[in-house]
Amino acid sequence: MEEINNQPKNDKPKIRPTVYWIYGIILIVLMALFWTNNNKEVKELGWTEFQQLAKEDVFQQMEVYNKKNVLEATVKSDKKQLVFKENTDNLDVTPKVYVKIPSSDKFSEFYDKIKEENAISAHVNYKEGDDALWNVLIGALPIVLIIFLWIFFMRRMAGGGFGGGGVFSVGKAKAQLFDKNTNNKVTFKDVAGLSEAKQEVEEIVSFLKNPGKYTELGGKIPKGALLVGPPGTGKTLLAKAVAGEANVPFLSLSGSDFVEMFVGVGASRVRDLFRQAKEKAPCIVFIDEIDAVGRARGKNVNMNSNDERESTLNQLLTEMDGFGSNSGVIILAATNRADVLDKALLRAGRFDRQIHVELPDLNERKEIFGVHLRPVKIDQSVDTDFLARQTPGFSGADIANVCNEAALIAARKGKSFVQKDDFMSAVDRIVGGLEKRSRITTAGERKSIAIHEAGHASISWLLEHANPLVKVTIVPRGKALGAAWYLPEERQITTREQLLDEMCATLGGRAAEDLFLGEISTGASNDLERVTKQAYAMVVYFGMSEKLPNLNYYDSSGQDWGFTKPYSEETAKLIDSEVYAIVNSQYARAKTILADNADKHKQLAARLLEAEVIYSEDLESIFGKRPWVSRSQEIMDQQEQQVQKQQLTPEAEVVAETN
Repeated sequence: MEEINNQPKNDKPKIRPTVYWIYGIILIVLMALFWTNNNKEVKELGWTEFQQLAKEDVFQQMEVYNKKNVLEATVKSDKKQLVFKENTDNLDVTPKVYVKIPSSDKFSEFYDKIKEENAISAHVNYKEGDDALWNVLIGALPIVLIIFLWIFFMRRMAGGGFGGGGVFSVGKAKAQLFDKNTNNKVTFKDVAGLSEAKQEVEEIVSFLKNPGKYTELGGKIPKGALLVGPPGTGKTLLAKAVAGEANVPFLSLSGSDFVEMFVGVGASRVRDLFRQAKEKAPCIVFIDEIDAVGRARGKNVNMNSNDERESTLNQLLTEMDGFGSNSGVIILAATNRADVLDKALLRAGRFDRQIHVELPDLNERKEIFGVHLRPVKIDQSVDTDFLARQTPGFSGADIANVCNEAALIAARKGKSFVQKDDFMSAVDRIVGGLEKRSRITTAGERKSIAIHEAGHASISWLLEHANPLVKVTIVPRGKALGAAWYLPEERQITTREQLLDEMCATLGGRAAEDLFLGEISTGASNDLERVTKQAYAMVVYFGMSEKLPNLNYYDSSGQDWGFTKPYSEETAKLIDSEVYAIVNSQYARAKTILADNADKHKQLAARLLEAEVIYSEDLESIFGKRPWVSRSQEIMDQQEQQVQKQQLTPEAEVVAETN
């Protein structure tokens, strides 16, 4: 009993006013005003009493409602005492009486009679008569409609619809909460490749699990980490893995969730987000696509320095590292446009680390294939090493798409397992588009396409630094009438000779048309676009021009050069002449190589016309084996040597080294 008495007495739940209270109060006030304006005093009279008063000419005007057999009469101001007897001071100037009549015909006979006998002056109107309740509904309907539309538009503008929290929740953050009880967790085992990026974020998770290990030595965990990289490389997947591994609350939202049409809403949502995070500290906040709110200030297209987005960014900067403390909250963010972010957002103290999540290399693509092939039924013909070589430049999302497309293709063919050719078809489908064998091409067009593609394949096979051919086809695919697949080398740096060899191979199609057909076509438009951009980059960005050596006109800081070019008109003319000279020299080189190998090119074009699809084995049978080994092959050979070396026992390793 003592424990019960010691408890506070205010245990009743507090009734908090909501927006529906306001709606109800407004509706009651409007209805009260409506009834006040329409509620005039009316007295009900019997038919006999009415007849006596009508003969005395008491009424000024009478209205007869035919359908309801009701009469409503207005009493003359000087005759009120005869009708109401008492309390006439509080009545209107012209009060009314209500009479139930036998019928409109009976009243008409009575009115005609007393008009002749008593010469009354009352004026009579006959009306059909409606239901009083219906009149009330008609009168109140506009008010109800206005209230309904007001509620509807306010909730729509708040972004919550009818299921949201109403207009008063528009400033609340829309963060999604993940905690240790969340199902379908993603862990670091589900993230293949990205070893360096995983190591960075694993350290954040490790600090949250065991902070004493770091604080004992005086270290501090970074307040924020920014994941930067091309689309599809796994930035959001890394954040999901952090949410699955860390045993702390994880708040996730997008940068566009802060943007709203109301002024000040973005800043309010930022404050509410960090308020929630501080209440749940230690906590991780993940902002995906932060460039939607973190774009550099002063660069808005509407030339307005005080717009809503900049106010939201200012509030975000203050919350991340401002005057108040923000301990226990770690910020993760992801973007593929780090160059447009504000410098104040990127400084140390807000985002202490920038974790670059790049496109996977050969080894990482192999690991990613291993992850995405787990649920796929494959047979012995599928080799992850081969698939990794055939997908250079693919992101993790692209590889997942390849595995899914291969499974769909195998199911379409009625197979029990997904095989190697299904994966190759999936790669072709993603890179080149869908085959269009129904597209009609003439014999002359097919010959021109075959000569064009054979020109590309021949020069790429004969030049050392050009990308070797994997497959070439003259079957229309996507928007192209012909397509070729090459195996590019994954270089960290590219030399001038490598760029020139690639340009020469790209111009091989136009050179073959000019040399063997005596005419050129529009089929080389994409090749010419790529070559022109590459030559321009060599001159303007890489400083690889003879007349403009060691000059770079590119601003990597993202500030751009304004509205003017960073060079004079004379330099622009010199740039154009250098680009023209580089392209023409490689075009002449391509024609020379093809002229020296005209017979082999003719054989390749004839085989392509006959088979429609040829592979690297066909080129090797015509031109011979390439004497150069690609870098990807070197990497794979080094991997095999390392694996073999790890499998050797120490004694066997000594014997191998001695031999």
